Amino acid sequence: MNESVASPEAQNVAWLQRMMRGELPPPPVARLVGMRLAAADAEHVVMELDTDDRHANPMGTVHGGILCDLADAAMGMCFFAGLQPGESFTTLELKINFLRPIWKARLRAEAHAVQRGRTVGLVQCDVVDADTRLVARATSTLLVLRGEAAAGR
Repeated sequence: MNESVASPEAQNVAWLQRMMRGELPPPPVARLVGMRLAAADAEHVVMELDTDDRHANPMGTVHGGILCDLADAAMGMCFFAGLQPGESFTTLELKINFLRPIWKARLRAEAHAVQRGRTVGLVQCDVVDADTRLVARATSTLLVLRGEAAAGR
């Protein structure tokens, strides 16, 4: 085996790590919301977000959609890390449980692949605060796309 040729997974992880170092721009939604990639390997991704008034709902707590965006971004990047060349993916289902209210806080979304099948995968994400208290738990079922279905994604 030629050691100088990185595996597809290693190539995707290297791409994510270049994003972490600022060599590649973050996805537009990450810029919009203020999320940043904090860690990435083949099975685990961490996204962070420092919440402030712009993330609040009418009650003053962090809007559930923001928590969902944070978890979704972490889970998507985690799933991307394991894709092969020419593959992309789409989300089939996204579920989130909100477990505690949050105001201004540093949040960490820690995603890991639970199952990677040839066609369908499952990723789980815990969103925790700076004291590692569980704020939300999300799961995502993802469909691997190939060929024309993956084109342009």
